[in-house]
Amino acid sequence: MTQAVWIIDDDKAIRWVLEKSLARSGIAYQSFSSADDALNALYDATPSVIISDIRMPGTDGLKFLGKVKQEHPALPVIIMTAHSDLDSAVAAFQGGAFEYLPKPFDVDQAVALIERALAESRRSEAASEDAEAMPALLGQAPAMQDVFRAIGRLSQSSVTVLITGESGTGKERVAEALHRHSVRANKPFIALNTAAIPKDLLESELFGHEKGAFTGALGTRRGRFEEAEGGTLFLDEIGDMPTELQTRLLRVLSDGHFYRVGGHTPIKANVRVIAATHQNLEEHVKQGKFREDLFHRLNVIRLRLPPLRERSEDIPLLVRHFLARSAANLGVEPKRLSEAAMALVQHYTFPGNVRQLENLCQWITVMAPGQSVEMQDLPPEFRPELVAGSGGAIELQPTADGSGVLPTLAGDWTMLLAREVAQRLAAGETGIIDDLTARFESTCIRSGLAHTGGRKVEAANLLGWGRNTLTRKIQELGLEHGE
Repeated sequence: MTQAVWIIDDDKAIRWVLEKSLARSGIAYQSFSSADDALNALYDATPSVIISDIRMPGTDGLKFLGKVKQEHPALPVIIMTAHSDLDSAVAAFQGGAFEYLPKPFDVDQAVALIERALAESRRSEAASEDAEAMPALLGQAPAMQDVFRAIGRLSQSSVTVLITGESGTGKERVAEALHRHSVRANKPFIALNTAAIPKDLLESELFGHEKGAFTGALGTRRGRFEEAEGGTLFLDEIGDMPTELQTRLLRVLSDGHFYRVGGHTPIKANVRVIAATHQNLEEHVKQGKFREDLFHRLNVIRLRLPPLRERSEDIPLLVRHFLARSAANLGVEPKRLSEAAMALVQHYTFPGNVRQLENLCQWITVMAPGQSVEMQDLPPEFRPELVAGSGGAIELQPTADGSGVLPTLAGDWTMLLAREVAQRLAAGETGIIDDLTARFESTCIRSGLAHTGGRKVEAANLLGWGRNTLTRKIQELGLEHGE
C-alpha cells in the first residue's frame, strides 16, 4: 500500500465507511477530524490524494482547498458536498478541486473516484520529475499572481519575452515555466548566461562554428541556437552582450536565420527567444550601450519579477518549501521556524532575493541544532544583536548639544522591531501598536530636537510636522525640551 489517501471529515461515521472501503481495496489512508489537523500534517508529509468534506468546524473545505492548492497545485483534492450544495460544488471546481462527491454517496463510486485521482497523481508525479529538480514558482503576493497570469496567457504563444528583475528573483525559473507551459514544451530549453562567457567565445557559443574558422576550431560545432531548434533559447543578462553580438542577434530575430562562425550557409532558426536582465535597458539605450532596435525586438512582452522585499508575505510559504526540499535531499525531517524566527526572516531585506532565501534554508537544514529553529539558531547576519554592533543591538551616541545620549541602531532597526513584536505577541500582549508608536514618535522628537539644538520650529519642519503638532505631541508624550 504505497499510495496514501487523506480523509478529512468531522463526521466519524463517514470516516469509518471510507476507511473500511479503502482498506478492502488495499489503499493506504490516514484520517483527520478537521482541516486544521490536516494542514498541520502537511508540514511533514504530502499525500497522493485528499478527500475532504466541505462544511466542518474551523477551516472549511473550500478554504482548506485553497491553502492546499497554493503549495501543492498538482495534488488531487476531492470535495464531498451535499446534494443541495450546488454553489459549493461550483466553487470547489473554481478552486481547483479534482472532482466533487455528492452525499450520500455510493461506496463503490467513491472508491472508483479515489482510484482515478490516484492514477492522475501518479501521472503528475511522473510528468513533474524534471520540473521538481528546479526551484518552484511560488507566491501569493499580487505581483507574483500577475506573473502567473501572464505565463498562462502566453501558453499558446511563441512571442519574445523580456524578463526584468534583480539578481536572485527567479528569472530563469520564469523562463523555464514559460517554456514548460508553451506549445514548445516537448522541445529543448537551452539557457545561456551571456555575462558568463568570454567576449571572444560568445559568438561561437551562440551560433556555432565551422572547422578551421579560428585557431583551435578543430571541428564543426553547433551553437545554442541550433541546440534549441524548435524550442526555447533563454539569454540571461542580455544587457551585458557586446555590441557586435547585439547586431547579430538582431539579425536572427528579424531574418529568422543565422550563419555559423566561418560559415557561408544560412541556417534557419525556429527558436523562441526569452531574454532577461537585472539592468535598466532603457538607460543603456540612452547611453549607447544597447541597441535600441534590438531592445524593441526583445521587449515585445515584459515581465517584471518583484524583489523579495516587495513580497514578504510569500516568505513563510517559500521557507516551508525550501526547508522541505532541503530535508528531502538530505534524507532528514524538515525543520520549522518558530514564530519569532520567522518574523526576523520575514523582515530581512534579502539583497540576494529568493536565491539567498533558498541558501538560508539549506544552511538551517544542515546547521540548526533542533527541529524547531529559534532566533538564536539563525546565521549571524539574521540576528540583530550581532548585526547591530559590538555593544549589543543598541549603541548610545551623544546628542548634538552634548546634553545627553540618544539610542541609535547600527543595524537594520526593523529587524529589532520585528523581534520585539514577535516576543510580545508570543507573550500574549495586546494593543502593542499604540505603545510602539508612542516610543517611535518620542525617539523621532528627541532626535529632531537634539539635531536642531532644541529649536521646535526647525525640528517640526525636518520631521514633517507643523509647530503646533510637535507641541501637542510633546505634551501628549510627556516629553520635556527647552527651546
